[in-house]
Amino acid sequence: MARISLAPRRTLFLRFTEWYTRRRYGKALDPVRALGHNRRVLFTDLRLEMSVARWKALDTDLKALATMASAASIGCSWCMDFGHWENRTRGMDARKLQDVPVWRDSDVYSPLERDVMEYAEAMTANPPEVTDELTGRLLAVLGEEAFVELTAMVAVENLRSRINAALGLTSQGFKDHCEIPAAARSAAGTTA
Repeated sequence: MARISLAPRRTLFLRFTEWYTRRRYGKALDPVRALGHNRRVLFTDLRLEMSVARWKALDTDLKALATMASAASIGCSWCMDFGHWENRTRGMDARKLQDVPVWRDSDVYSPLERDVMEYAEAMTANPPEVTDELTGRLLAVLGEEAFVELTAMVAVENLRSRINAALGLTSQGFKDHCEIPAAARSAAGTTA
């Protein structure tokens, strides 16, 4: 249950933002409604998200694993739900998305993906627990530009997840609407 009303004053800016999120994501996003109580905060958040969407130095799947590992560490069910849906929709392996909360026990990740998730968790810890050894491994593989982007992505996800968790925002059911790949639908149909 949200700790703040999700029915802020219906300004033109909020109505436009909700219209856009409905068109893009199929529904109005609860974080937009929550931040809608403060127009400047909402506007700043939207500008930040538009800028972050243009970052391209880091592989998209690594970015997704980093942000979801951070969200899982914080316990933001809204971010986990949305992240699963968003990344599954663009074609990321569903098992990799599903196993993020238990990545250490899963066999679906490469050594680089494991280092990225370890880094995200270490950065998210309070105080941060980032080591020189882990940083060195990531820099050697990613290079400085992508490493800086990874660091910034984890910081952005900390902002998102901590706001959502503090406001009591929970899953909106995005994950439930992930498309089942055609091959899985066909296999399910033949066994039913």
